[in-house]
Amino acid sequence: MTLNIGVLGYRFMGRAHSNALARLPMFFPDAPDVERHTLVGRDEEALADAAERFGFSHTATDWEDAIDDVDVFYNLGPNHIHPEPSIAALDAGVPVLCEKPLAPTLDEAAAMRDAAADADVPTATAFNYRFVPAVRYAKGLIEDGELGEIRQVRGRYLQDWLADPEAPWAWRLDADMAGSGALGDLGAHSIDLAEFLVGDAVGEIDRVSGHLQTFVDERPVYDEEGGVEEYRDVTVDDAYTAQVAYESGAIGNFEASRFAEGHKNDHTIAVHGSKGSLKFSLERFNELEVLREGDRGYQTVLVTDESDPYIDHWWPPGHVIGWEHTFVHENYEFLSAVAEGGEFEPSFEQGYEVQKLLDAVTRADERGEWVSVE
Repeated sequence: MTLNIGVLGYRFMGRAHSNALARLPMFFPDAPDVERHTLVGRDEEALADAAERFGFSHTATDWEDAIDDVDVFYNLGPNHIHPEPSIAALDAGVPVLCEKPLAPTLDEAAAMRDAAADADVPTATAFNYRFVPAVRYAKGLIEDGELGEIRQVRGRYLQDWLADPEAPWAWRLDADMAGSGALGDLGAHSIDLAEFLVGDAVGEIDRVSGHLQTFVDERPVYDEEGGVEEYRDVTVDDAYTAQVAYESGAIGNFEASRFAEGHKNDHTIAVHGSKGSLKFSLERFNELEVLREGDRGYQTVLVTDESDPYIDHWWPPGHVIGWEHTFVHENYEFLSAVAEGGEFEPSFEQGYEVQKLLDAVTRADERGEWVSVE
């Protein structure tokens, strides 16, 4: 059986997932056979060029025209485009992979979660950092009790692409299109990764505090010659911080910024327990810092052995892999679940749970006090 794949979006995430689909048969021979069938976008000329480069046999300028022709639908468009096409595909019984955050608002995320439950087909919220070998290795250590009782988790995601106040306006800076700024764009990753690593150990979240800040209130829109056409309002946060209280008594600290000079894509998570600690940074992708009981300091573990998660599919031990490989792993797991009628995590249900925390952080900021996630 060959799965015909339809993809909405051909820019950043469109390239990442298309590359992953192309790599699957080379490195994961047990993956389902796939055809890159239909690429969906609005600009016919740019769409045709992207389809040729990405290896798609068909194009469509309306996502409704694609759903009937594909077996799996990837929704990789801006956040405000996530709900309607995803729900329509699910109503047609088509499995859906949707980029994060699941939707601009909690109500829309709930509608997507409910549509997935009714369809009873695999869904995926594309939190690709769950599929980093070092992160999977870290999860194994936590599950094996190497860190003891989990007491604290710290997640941060720092970028600097908006540090220049004259950096151009983009859809990610509009609340109607994006839902939120650094909180949803970056913080969603940290929140999901914490749940993946320690959720079973620390239990549900009792309450959360939050602080959102916008540093630059408007940004320029440039013409083709580099001149400023106009200035548009920035209606999302540039940075956020949050504190989380878990029912076990553990605490969480999360932050993200798109104004952190010197940090291009610094996604870091740390877990501290009664017996030890671990730290992972995306900027040191193949490494995990581990401190076990009795150690005087952290040890750097190179997670590139054949026995490490996913590594046996790639190169000889010690040969590093990179960011783009997370999408290959993610697509392998999701499409295998589709072909076998199995389950995939993180699903739309788990994407909704992340959205609940994003919503709670926003409410906490508005009220200036701790709030319940519910």
